Amino acid sequence: MSDNVWLVAGLGNPGPGYAGNRHNVGQMVLAELAARIGAKFGKHKTNSTVAEGFLRPGGPKLILAKPNSFMNNSGGPVSQLLNFYSLEPSHLIVVHDELDIPFDTVRLKSGGGPGGHNGIRDIISAAGTPDFIRVRVGVGRPPGRMDAADFVLRDFSGTERQALPNLLVDAADAVEKIADDGLTAAQQQFHSPA
Repeated sequence: MSDNVWLVAGLGNPGPGYAGNRHNVGQMVLAELAARIGAKFGKHKTNSTVAEGFLRPGGPKLILAKPNSFMNNSGGPVSQLLNFYSLEPSHLIVVHDELDIPFDTVRLKSGGGPGGHNGIRDIISAAGTPDFIRVRVGVGRPPGRMDAADFVLRDFSGTERQALPNLLVDAADAVEKIADDGLTAAQQQFHSPA
């Protein structure tokens, strides 16, 4: 059964003050996925908010988890979730914001370093391996000389908010494709020029 179970962690910061930030795009994608599978988020003993459901009857099971910790401390809750559900890191999909990818772009990878992303760095440390799948949701680079940390803690601009629903749909589609057909098939679909 566990071959068809995926832990999908959407990174962000807790609390309504951060909800619209670029840094919280991972949690926005999880809201889209939860709506699709008809699952409601509830408290979980792993310091996360969790929703569970199947993509379709007999299809892959998704455990959607939003760590209640701040972004830079995501590793503890994610590691606890892997243990609680007896899943290997190879069945972990982390959805997170990515500065090095243009806004409105989704890129997929497994393994590698954190690329300057402290949430990913903490998960690698806690899980003991970099070998998990990342759905990297492009938020673009900060304008001018704005500090990257300030940029990701700001809400999306008005123009970006118009395109955001499509970006969230693309990222949710990517998670579903990974769960259904594997990373390589998903990369072929989402990395090919449209």
